Amino acid sequence: MHSVQKMFFAAALAALAVPAFSQTAPTGQTIQDRKENQQDRIGNGVADGQLTAGETKNLEKKESNLNQEEHDMRKLDNGHLTAADKATLNQQQNQLSKQIYNDKHNGRVQNTAPKSEVGKRQENQQDRIAQGVKSGQLTPRETAHLENREAAVNHEIRADRRANGGKLTAQEKAKINRQENRNSRAIYRDKHNGRRQ
Repeated sequence: MHSVQKMFFAAALAALAVPAFSQTAPTGQTIQDRKENQQDRIGNGVADGQLTAGETKNLEKKESNLNQEEHDMRKLDNGHLTAADKATLNQQQNQLSKQIYNDKHNGRVQNTAPKSEVGKRQENQQDRIAQGVKSGQLTPRETAHLENREAAVNHEIRADRRANGGKLTAQEKAKINRQENRNSRAIYRDKHNGRRQ
């Protein structure tokens, strides 16, 4: 009877271990694998226009906060993550994953075939940012900052066009071009500063 109790106890422990184990990253992915996967999905969303600059900024800010949280967790445990830390990070990655999906499928899009010179310049900036995200040259924090700058330009363009019956004046185009020149330099600096995702 004693051996029956041991078997029952072992079976109970195994049953409890399954839910705890299932909270690790899906299909054997590590936390780092998931972060890289999320960044690839964001980069693809930027490149194909499924994510707007504002959506990308928001996603990258959340990714940056999650990276900081992981860093803080590791700092508390001599560079390691506890099982509870991994479960918490995995749950947060799941939430971020759902938001990436929702943002990519909400119908808001970035114009990927612009006809205007201003639109083509914006598309080029988005392509450069997307490439930096995919290659790891841009960290989530850098990407969020760059997309915030791009979102501000997008907002200004919409406001100027609304005020002028859908068109931009030569003066407004010149101002936007100067802003995009500054943004372009910021993209270059961030991609070449040695920080990696």
